[in-house]
Amino acid sequence: MTISTTALMRAGLAVATLLLSGCVTQPKPLYYWGDYQPQLYAYFQGDGNSPEQQREALEKTAAQASARGAALPPGFHAHLGLLYLRMGQPGPARTAFMAEEARFPESKPYMDFLIGNLNRTQAEAP
Repeated sequence: MTISTTALMRAGLAVATLLLSGCVTQPKPLYYWGDYQPQLYAYFQGDGNSPEQQREALEKTAAQASARGAALPPGFHAHLGLLYLRMGQPGPARTAFMAEEARFPESKPYMDFLIGNLNRTQAEAP
């Protein structure tokens, strides 16, 4: 019984393919999402959680990202800033908006709009 050269080449190619496919690693995700997407969905669905509870959940996700050395996704800080506004805390809201703008320069027009509204509201307050 003889094995043809073609059959040996095919077998060798199959073995090489299997060995090389074992070396492939998944790329590291660009952002750490954690529970951000479900939290955002629940926010827009009006899940009944208070802004404080939502803020705590987002800050937990931020701490997890920091522990992993991972970046937070676009919109994360902006949403956190809006939660601070709902809680009546304009200082942390401004800080969160500025963090969003620093990490994602394309958000600058919207963050400037939110910060401008925040500044006008504080100027009008007695």
